Amino acid sequence: MDVRGTDVELRQLRCLVAIVDEGTFTDAAIALGVSQAAVSRTLASLERALGVRLLRRTSRHVAPTGTGLRVVAHARRVLAEVDGLIREATSGHDHLRIGYAWSALGRHTPAFQRRWAQAHPETDLHLVRVNSATAGLAEGACDLAVVRRPLDERRFDSAIVGLERRLCAVAADDPLARRRSIRLAELSGRTLLVDRRTGTTTAELWPPDSRPATEETHDVEDWLTVISAGRCVGMTAEATANQYPRPGIAYRPVRDAEPIAVRLAWWRDDPHPATQAAVELLTTLYRNG
Repeated sequence: MDVRGTDVELRQLRCLVAIVDEGTFTDAAIALGVSQAAVSRTLASLERALGVRLLRRTSRHVAPTGTGLRVVAHARRVLAEVDGLIREATSGHDHLRIGYAWSALGRHTPAFQRRWAQAHPETDLHLVRVNSATAGLAEGACDLAVVRRPLDERRFDSAIVGLERRLCAVAADDPLARRRSIRLAELSGRTLLVDRRTGTTTAELWPPDSRPATEETHDVEDWLTVISAGRCVGMTAEATANQYPRPGIAYRPVRDAEPIAVRLAWWRDDPHPATQAAVELLTTLYRNG
């Protein structure tokens, strides 16, 4: 069967499901708030569009055909997806999803969650980890994103809510782990493990003649595993140390590396209603330390 010219409407699927659930055309009409004749016409139009018989009808009973059973199962999934889409698009203040790539807000994460729940009980807060350059914003996985490097200004707006120190991550038995702090020059002979897609550190932090070798990863757990084995060192925002403490890893401040700006980003043409409230609360938390 050629389905390219087939038009199936949601009202037809809702009608089919109602007939099966209610058991009769009369009861389906009552459930849908339409006439029995309208139910009959809608089902007939769906069967014509699909070119198959969906229901067996007698004077007392309505039952799906074999094909009808399969169509009804698909119809339920389609209608559930559409209902979810509508809830998502119209939720407004009901919930706020904040995406992050590796680490959320470090030591401020619990305080942010608690204070948000107290100040905005009408808006459920969800933190979502998405390891992409926009922390899930471009993918539609979140409404706001915590990012630590600038995004495309044509599509996104952002606000700097705070600053975080750069820390070096080394194996716990590495000689550098015995130091209270580290300088960039002390890492130039090491191999630096970086995530070019979402990370905040590249070899360009060092002068051209003393840049460390690099290896690449795309996952924070892999990053932690490789560093704890002593193969590489890492450099990251302070929040990572708060979110991923590990017995086999030591985090040490890098004294001569500039701090990392923490940004909250959103779609320029479609900001969430709670955007400003989130920016203000996070700015307060970072400012107060």
